[in-house]
Amino acid sequence: MSARSAAAPPPLTEPVEDYLKAIYELETRCGAAATSDVASALAVAPASVTGMIRRLASQGFLDHVPYRGVQLTALGRRAALRTIRRHRILESYLTRVLGYPWDRVHDEAERLEHAASDELIDRMAAALGNPTADPHGAPIPTADGVVDERRHRTLADLAVGEQARMVRVSDKDPSLLRYLAEIALQPGAEITLVARAPFDGPLTLRVGACEPVVGPNLAAQVLVESMTATMPASALANSAPTAVSPDRSRDATSARPRTRKPAR
Repeated sequence: MSARSAAAPPPLTEPVEDYLKAIYELETRCGAAATSDVASALAVAPASVTGMIRRLASQGFLDHVPYRGVQLTALGRRAALRTIRRHRILESYLTRVLGYPWDRVHDEAERLEHAASDELIDRMAAALGNPTADPHGAPIPTADGVVDERRHRTLADLAVGEQARMVRVSDKDPSLLRYLAEIALQPGAEITLVARAPFDGPLTLRVGACEPVVGPNLAAQVLVESMTATMPASALANSAPTAVSPDRSRDATSARPRTRKPAR
């Protein structure tokens, strides 16, 4: 029996896959998933969430965390990552092979992820060269359920003068994705934070030859990895101030007119 067959969870219904995927995403951000947060993520009534959580816990997919919510068991985690892998491979295939723009693939992948077989997903992944990230930078789990879960800073966390590379942004807001594409902010883009206005004001960036200005709320949604240590402010200018050599400085001093004392 292959490692994948041994790790594969039993067939699940579409609602169960949606719940496990939502709980995984909440757990990744918050450590556990509260009932109210699951209800908000799935746009369902809290009472419905409570019933489903009890059912999933009784089936071994979830553990209760006192006063915090629920966490996935090993079985629940494998099931969640299986659905997430399908979703992200589908997004990658739709973008790279079928030419879909990155702001339109999320909804298509949401519909297809429950119907696509593991074999189809594996063939799509192989055709793409087994990518490690989807078009939005989200890591793609392997067929055996291994996924890169490193945490990243946000664009809002950068210091003025710091250079970073964009890593990831959520795929859920098409209008945000369209705007980011307009200002060339996509995974792989190299960014310098040029200026930060006081009192939680906008941030001025340098992306290639452009200097877009973005709000702090948008900046907090863009994940980045640092490329360099913080640069001095003078590095941001197109040209540095001309240095004066010590010899020239002395010459300039000696050339100044001297005040003579009046003769007595």
